[in-house]
Amino acid sequence: MDVDWSGDWVAERLGVELVGDSELRDLLGLALRRNPKRAHLLVSNVLGKHVPQRPSVVYGAGYELGERVRDLLGEAEARRAVVLGYAETATGLGHAVADGLGVAPYLHSTRRPVEGVARAGGFEESHSHATSHLLLPERPGLLSAATPGAPLVLVDDEFSTGNTVLNTIRALHERYPRDRYVIVALVDMRSPEDRATLTAFAREIGARVDLVARARGTVRLPDGVLEKGLGLVADQLAERTGAHQEEPPPAREARPAPVRVELGWPAGVPDGGRHGFTPVHRAALEAALPDMAARLADALGDARRVLVLGFEELMYAPLRLGTALEDATTAEVRYSTTTRSPVLAVDDPGYAIRTQLVFPAHDTPADGPGERYAYNVAGAGFDAVVAVVDSVADTPALHAPGGLLDRLAGHTGRVLLAVVPSYVPTPPPAERQDATMLPEPLRGPAFSSYAADEVGWLLQDLSDTALEAPTEEREEAIQSGGAHYAESLPVEYQPTPQYQELFKAALATSAGRIARAVGTVTETVLAEHPGSRPVLVSLARAGTPVGVLMRRWARHRHGIDLPHYAVSIVRGRGIDANALRWLAAHHDPADVVFVDGWTGKGAITRELAAALEEFDGFDPQIAVLADPGGCVRTYGTREDFLIPSACLNSTVSGLVSRTVLRSDLVGPNDFHGAKFYRELADADVSGYFLDTVAARFDEVVDAVDAETKELLAADRAPTWEGWAAVERISEEYGIHDVNLVKPGVGETTRVLLRRVPWKILAKRGAGADLAHVRLLAEQRGVPVEEVDELPYTCVGLIHPKYNRGATGASGTAVSGVAEVTEK
Repeated sequence: MDVDWSGDWVAERLGVELVGDSELRDLLGLALRRNPKRAHLLVSNVLGKHVPQRPSVVYGAGYELGERVRDLLGEAEARRAVVLGYAETATGLGHAVADGLGVAPYLHSTRRPVEGVARAGGFEESHSHATSHLLLPERPGLLSAATPGAPLVLVDDEFSTGNTVLNTIRALHERYPRDRYVIVALVDMRSPEDRATLTAFAREIGARVDLVARARGTVRLPDGVLEKGLGLVADQLAERTGAHQEEPPPAREARPAPVRVELGWPAGVPDGGRHGFTPVHRAALEAALPDMAARLADALGDARRVLVLGFEELMYAPLRLGTALEDATTAEVRYSTTTRSPVLAVDDPGYAIRTQLVFPAHDTPADGPGERYAYNVAGAGFDAVVAVVDSVADTPALHAPGGLLDRLAGHTGRVLLAVVPSYVPTPPPAERQDATMLPEPLRGPAFSSYAADEVGWLLQDLSDTALEAPTEEREEAIQSGGAHYAESLPVEYQPTPQYQELFKAALATSAGRIARAVGTVTETVLAEHPGSRPVLVSLARAGTPVGVLMRRWARHRHGIDLPHYAVSIVRGRGIDANALRWLAAHHDPADVVFVDGWTGKGAITRELAAALEEFDGFDPQIAVLADPGGCVRTYGTREDFLIPSACLNSTVSGLVSRTVLRSDLVGPNDFHGAKFYRELADADVSGYFLDTVAARFDEVVDAVDAETKELLAADRAPTWEGWAAVERISEEYGIHDVNLVKPGVGETTRVLLRRVPWKILAKRGAGADLAHVRLLAEQRGVPVEEVDELPYTCVGLIHPKYNRGATGASGTAVSGVAEVTEK
């Protein structure tokens, strides 16, 4: 059979179709991912990642897109724009777009945390094998649109669903709102439904969103393609027909030794856009490129077919060295980069990834050691390879047997190593306050109804500040982007006598189960910290009752007093940095154990992990009472059951409000704030809850010992099943925002108490655990929908297009609402 396209092999076996512009098949091939989230991989022929291509073609593709963006914006708007590229695949493409735009500063997201550089934001790429992106600009004002209305240009290699772009804009718009976004890609492969979702999202946030793509089309996937693709990958690997398509390498002693080439990289020019790249940097690099290319050409000698090989996120520097080398030599020059992405290799002309080289990571990555890959290099006939890395990655592992240089030497006659100095940002001039000068923790009875030794609150007291707003006003402000949820407080729900009795009945029923979970998670924490005394740090407010109970268990069972504090963490804003500084000044960060009540989809788990990358020594793991979302490895249970402390607000949490972060109230040297509702003392059941659970400790000791032993021997790795379920529910119910889907009994209760609920999904057959949910839903006029195959006992859905006209002025019932079409 004649092969016309490098996607034929996958298309034949999986029934995948590529439909769209006539150029699509020239731009894209197909391969199979080794990734359980998505079966196929669109392999670009002009990106320079998986398929070696002429550097001028790769650079020209991005530069031309940048020129189109400049034409779209006009010269005046183009001069104010900021370009943001996506790690790791589009870092070089985004930089080329910024060059085509002409005068725009450039930043790309990164998966490499950098000590001493403050995080300006982050977002999730749910389908990726490595999902979390950090934004680490040297100048914090780069993303804040110092010029009002400055457009943000977001660049990725492809749009499959648009979800990554939505996640990015949502995260950035919350912190740095602006009125115009331009999305750029080589190919736009979204479905009509995905395009409509983006249009609706732009309308919701009140911003203009334009899209520029070189080609458009879609991928038609048959039913069951993921399962079929995973099976095909497994079969191929089992047969060893595509796992390592390499020529047998020569004996190690016969391989060429790498030759290091001193580039003469211009001083002060960043190696890429990880911390920002300005037009001044661009001019300095352009002036230095000819000399650097000449040095490479001299070292290459008579090599006729040359590959310039970049390194993961380091795509732009080797790309520009490649374009300059094309001008400096008559050799045939190609460019590609190594990658973290595991892809099946099949040596077939109708398949886009013919061969792979496998080697260990050599840059001490934050996510630990692992395999890295170079595709379509082995057997490609290169008689010289120029490996370009940054100095952080120039490690012994790079040079070791089996490392990247050794693997390359087995497939080419000459290996050159060019090291670009890793850029180290200059910290902004600012005096750092001595953490020991921060105020001491607040304690009861002056702040909270808990005893002074139960918990120290690393918060500031805002009890005398008016912060409450009606629920419907808060919801409208939050969803419109006009305010962050942490800038105000909901009016505290005052339970009816019927609801109070329901709480007491639920506590009587579940106290033993809670006591067992408290014991199990505490014993697990103690076992994970042998020889030290853990410092419990609850995430206020839901984590605080759990932290108090864990402290009580440790004292009751082992006679030890564990220090216990409560700190604030805010989704989208991170953890209280001053609280962490206080903790580091008074305790060993390695002893700190973060505590929360339960997991839902894991948003706070991710938020904490990202926030702690800026602080040395703290472990980002969270210990929770219940982990129905499969988000943590230290837990009391993974069952989704009623924890009665979720039924109420401050009256079961020491009469303390949720935390507040507002710039006019919380300065750079302040803790986040909260209120102490002294006036609710008559309704306070905080002590009653703790005492009722602690009274059951003795009867669950044997069960705790058995469960702890079993857990410590088990594989407790997070599964993130909750996150996957929330994404599915968000799409099925037409919400398209995971932040509006609140899974689990605890989160559903919060929706009913604090937000404007749309509907409640209840697992068919759920019993007493949902009695309070059903009562609250009835009081608020919210429908409860019984569903099958729900991974949680229940899920609360916040109204996805809330305004007071849609839900009634009181915000207590859904009336006259046009249902969102279910997909």
